[in-house]
Amino acid sequence: EVQLVESGGGLVQAGGSLRLSCAASGFTFDDYAMGWFRQAPGKEREGVSCISSIDGNTYYADSVKGRFTISKDNAKNTVYLQMNSLKTGGTAVYYCSVVFLDGTCWLKAWQYDYWGQGTQVTVSS
Repeated sequence: EVQLVESGGGLVQAGGSLRLSCAASGFTFDDYAMGWFRQAPGKEREGVSCISSIDGNTYYADSVKGRFTISKDNAKNTVYLQMNSLKTGGTAVYYCSVVFLDGTCWLKAWQYDYWGQGTQVTVSS
């Protein structure tokens, strides 16, 4: 059974940092791309970042480039999202996801196969 469990969300002031973690199980973690998405109230789920399992290439939404960093630890079956210089617009539920294709990284939610339960990030002004 595929399981993705996010943690690390919380309340932070604008300009602050948080590190999200996603512990994965039930599949061969090394073989598949992982992504982070977020969904704010009343908005569609948007891609934040993803990491390829082929070459480790990373991709970011324009809105977070230079502030967020995705990484993974294959030994721990965990993917991380380091979020720095957070803005109030970053308030959302953040989700971890996996896409069972060829390891290519995508930022389109419809392409992902499994999702975690999400972790709330609230950025106050």
